Amino acid sequence: MNKIPDATPEIVEQIRPEVVAQRVESVRARIAQACERAGRSPDDLTLVAISKTFPMQAIASGTAAGLAHFGENRARQLRDKAKARPGAFEGGDVTWHMVGHLQRNKAKYVARHADWFDALDSPRLANELNKRAAKNDRVMPCLVQVNITGQDQKYGLAPEAVHDYLDHCAQYDHLAIKGLMALASFVDDPEEVRGEFREMRTLFETYDATNNPQVTMEELSIGMSNDFEVAIEEGSTMVRLGTSIFGPRDYD
Repeated sequence: MNKIPDATPEIVEQIRPEVVAQRVESVRARIAQACERAGRSPDDLTLVAISKTFPMQAIASGTAAGLAHFGENRARQLRDKAKARPGAFEGGDVTWHMVGHLQRNKAKYVARHADWFDALDSPRLANELNKRAAKNDRVMPCLVQVNITGQDQKYGLAPEAVHDYLDHCAQYDHLAIKGLMALASFVDDPEEVRGEFREMRTLFETYDATNNPQVTMEELSIGMSNDFEVAIEEGSTMVRLGTSIFGPRDYD
């Protein structure tokens, strides 16, 4: 069964190409300002447009506005969108990120269709994804998810377990660990999560990957629509923006 959502009239209006283009222009200006404050180049940032729950028209509008990376949080919906518009691994012109928690029985969809898996958080999942990637004759780029908030309802590894887990990932020939990802606490004032971002940067910068060829630590994926400017100031190399690009969702 096709998992791509239908577009309501309200959603169609908010993902029109000209509307998305205006939002992307605004976001890029804010990214540039944050980079200037941090003494960084916007070219060092990857913008992942979180397209979960939106129809394929959102992808078309996003690419027309110059976006190339898109994020989904449900494996079957990613599968169906990637079939409709293949990602780079399958010879297409976009890059699909699986950004949500993944059940092991759905790892096959991610290994076949996703370009990146951004939420690796357990040895059992890594083992399954590695086997599935091997069957698809690929090495899959992954980010390790950290529960930087300490909240029980959040997925991810405890900060103190991250470096040992990265060592553990040395055994997986078909996974390439590119860095870390975390979701900060959701707060009204993004300054309140600056400390969480700083802790993530410390975890990122203090891991010694010298003897672990499967880990390169190139990407620090922190920052969403409500806090991405602070995240950039604290070292983010990959921000994940949904609402600020596509507008509010009908459902999660």
